Amino acid sequence: MASTLKPVAWILAGCAASLVAYRFARHGLDAELVAGMAGPLVAVIGSWIVISRSAQRDPLSVSRRMLAAFAAKAVFFGLYVVVALQALRLNAEPFILSFTCYFVGLYLIEALMFRRLFAEIAPPVHS
Repeated sequence: MASTLKPVAWILAGCAASLVAYRFARHGLDAELVAGMAGPLVAVIGSWIVISRSAQRDPLSVSRRMLAAFAAKAVFFGLYVVVALQALRLNAEPFILSFTCYFVGLYLIEALMFRRLFAEIAPPVHS
């Protein structure tokens, strides 16, 4: 459990630090920046927790859970962007820029975390 939550704490700390840096550089926070970060952050943390716990309990279930998570995230992100731009009426350009940057950055971090997790649980290779 602790090994699952430690990376979550680091991700949250990194995102919080980026918001603090932006706030001081721009003398405030824009709703578009925060909203652009929030969606990818929630998705990455959610999938990390589900997949890492699955990998620890039943490594054979990981592929199935990753496929299900992919489908759920596709629907989530489609709805998220529509709500942000239509219902919340956020300015599209800064929202899309923030969303794209956080999406790419957070998913890169998640990929590296999964690489490390899968290396730890993989059976040893005998030559």
